[in-house]
Amino acid sequence: MLKKKYWLLLFICLYILSVDQWTKYVIQQRLPPYLRVEVIYGFFNLTHVRNTGGAFGIFGGDKGGFGSLLFIVVSLIAIGILLFLFFKMKEEKEMISFSFSLVLAGAIGNLIDRLHYGEVIDFLDFHLFSYHWPAFNIADSAITIGVILLGYGLLIQGKKSNKSQAPNNK
Repeated sequence: MLKKKYWLLLFICLYILSVDQWTKYVIQQRLPPYLRVEVIYGFFNLTHVRNTGGAFGIFGGDKGGFGSLLFIVVSLIAIGILLFLFFKMKEEKEMISFSFSLVLAGAIGNLIDRLHYGEVIDFLDFHLFSYHWPAFNIADSAITIGVILLGYGLLIQGKKSNKSQAPNNK
């Protein structure tokens, strides 16, 4: 019987990957590249963008060039490290297991795009007044939420560890 953390990993990865790949498919079918559909005036658009670079288009360049290969290699290394750390993690660290599952699912979702298209499909486009956030996707959201929860989980775990190791001053 699989441990609870493995079921969590499997469920989260399959769910996030399904939603991520389905939304990217729908965007590709219904929204030509760079066309913007305003969803909430002055705040949220759907915009079909192709990203050859990293997060927020950093180090973007030509599709299929050295940068694309580099991002594929980096993604594979990151996925390997995440899986290694996940398998070494104790069963009772549910928050950290959940966080790793989100980050892993997001990394795999964007890797699928890079392998299939040579770039990542982004479409969630938020802006507020003159501030505009670069377009992103469900996989990016999973990675971001996973990293935030991981930081929070490690911070809380560190505080609990420090309390249990503190000397008793009675």
